[in-house]
Amino acid sequence: MGSDPRLSPRERAVLSAIVESYIATGEPVASHALARHFGNKDGMSPATLRNVMATLGELGLLDQPHTSAGRVPTAPAFRFYVEHLSSGAALALAPARLEEIEGSFAGIGSSQQFLERTSHVLALISSGLGVGLAATQEVHMLEHVHFTRLAAGRVLAVVITRAGTVLNRVLLLDHDLKGAELETAARYLNENFHGWSVERIRTELARRLEAERSEYDRMMHSLEELYRKGALEAEDAGGPTLFMEGVANLLAAETDRARLAAMLHALEAKERLIELLNAYVDARQRTVRVVVGLEEAIPELRDFVLIGTTARLGKEHLGTVAVIGPTRIHYQETIQAVEYIAQLSGRLLQPPQ
Repeated sequence: MGSDPRLSPRERAVLSAIVESYIATGEPVASHALARHFGNKDGMSPATLRNVMATLGELGLLDQPHTSAGRVPTAPAFRFYVEHLSSGAALALAPARLEEIEGSFAGIGSSQQFLERTSHVLALISSGLGVGLAATQEVHMLEHVHFTRLAAGRVLAVVITRAGTVLNRVLLLDHDLKGAELETAARYLNENFHGWSVERIRTELARRLEAERSEYDRMMHSLEELYRKGALEAEDAGGPTLFMEGVANLLAAETDRARLAAMLHALEAKERLIELLNAYVDARQRTVRVVVGLEEAIPELRDFVLIGTTARLGKEHLGTVAVIGPTRIHYQETIQAVEYIAQLSGRLLQPPQ
């Protein structure tokens, strides 16, 4: 809508001023307040402004709550504002803010830590809900596997992923495997499947067990026993890892108790939030996505906005970093913070070789 020919330069300027005033105050914006803002420049008299506001209202960009003389921007108005921001020259984050962000990520050593810290930092910056969602497949990409014989028929499987997650599992085997057999099996996995996703390894192992049994019969027998007993199961990680922080920010901004209860119920459903992020933020995108009005995915969040993008390790998708907040969020700084933090992952974490 930012390029909608129905909006003249004057109408675009007035609409942007109304959105920014509403973001700052949360109060309906009246024509006399706008007149002070423009200082009667470019013919922006109170009468002219009232006419422009009436036109914007007819276009569905402004709403008039109750009997107030002031107007509030609608969801399409916020969308216009965001598109207008993205089409102009974006201002860089203030040096102090950049330093604050950089300092917040000191000591980060894994993607899990990065995403968890991201949720905290974005909650502080945006006064909304900071979110970090790990990409499931990449979280479970094999870095190293090790088997230890605990007793006859009992083996400890330790799977370390590239994201820094450690999956431990004690396997109860039907056939005892000696230390040398376990070492051979681990070496085979590490040499052949380093950097593969756990699910892909399981699929390929099943194929090789069937196709290559005669050639690697003894080694494959050991691998089959370990595989069948769950050495490469990823359930210990609890599914997609979602970090959230800043719910208190949303509580402070919401005064309607019924809406507050519905919102909290929606946010408590981890699966729904994961679906929301996956629906709106594509793993292939390289820019920040701004979605105003989330009712298509979660009706209770109809007056909320999602600002999110993907974080990467080299060419690989690490996960999603995002802010969920009210439509009155400070868009420009939040968009820039989300973009900057997403780019930090490539510098803070060593990409896989």
